[in-house]
Amino acid sequence: MHHHGYAWLGEKKAFDKESVRRPPGRAPSATCEKEVVDRYREAVAVFPTSDVPPLQTAHWLMKPPSVIRGTWQEAQGAGAWLGRQLAEFAPRFASEEERSEVRLALLVEVTVERLTWGGDVSLGHYLKGTAFHSVALVTCSPNRAAPDLPCPARRARA
Repeated sequence: MHHHGYAWLGEKKAFDKESVRRPPGRAPSATCEKEVVDRYREAVAVFPTSDVPPLQTAHWLMKPPSVIRGTWQEAQGAGAWLGRQLAEFAPRFASEEERSEVRLALLVEVTVERLTWGGDVSLGHYLKGTAFHSVALVTCSPNRAAPDLPCPARRARA
């Protein structure tokens, strides 16, 4: 078991677009509404290569290895990376309460605990202006929520 880290910074408008945050699924039938067919086509074209966070945290494992920001064998290393991510962006968090150093330290502590038993963690913060910062740590090989998803780093080596 190991952990991959993912981070995304972008416009909230891009984050809110669900069609690029869902994997395509099954192809719609010929009788489906045009909107459904268009969403499917967009998902097929965009989801596999986009670095926009997926709706389900485990679906990061479906993304290309190029969007992995770090890989750790131990939960403590992954937690330290998360702590650095939060410290870097905390001054820009839109909510003053979310900037609390105590809160951020607790988030890292809880994250390490969750990763230790194989869970995933996904956090997001609105930043001043119209930006959104997302950070995720995903347990891999296997993932509890999606045990059939292969490790993206291993896929790249194959």
